[in-house]
Amino acid sequence: MSIKVYGIKSCDTMKKTFGFLEEKGVRFDFEDYKKKELTPELLEGFLAKTTLEFLVNKKGTTYRKMDDSQKLALEKNETAIPVLIENPSMIKRPLITYPDGSLTLGFVPDKISEKL
Repeated sequence: MSIKVYGIKSCDTMKKTFGFLEEKGVRFDFEDYKKKELTPELLEGFLAKTTLEFLVNKKGTTYRKMDDSQKLALEKNETAIPVLIENPSMIKRPLITYPDGSLTLGFVPDKISEKL
């Protein structure tokens, strides 16, 4: 099985994810948000399978530093996509897509194992 993992390589949560997947012997492709810019189409695809409530990390530093107008923009898909493209570190990590088209957000070993 080959899955696709999205995130930021230097993130500690991502390092845990990589170790977990390697330990399980799972092949995966990785896309680093910091190296390859997100596209509106990719984000729209994620949002077809989840909501902004789950996709956006509101506990992180990037979100806390935003002004009220930016935070308000994150409440609607149409206005959130440009903000997320500009601030990819706001997307929960890891975001993993599976061959069946589903995805998981965050490092939750039990949920990830269920999908493997």
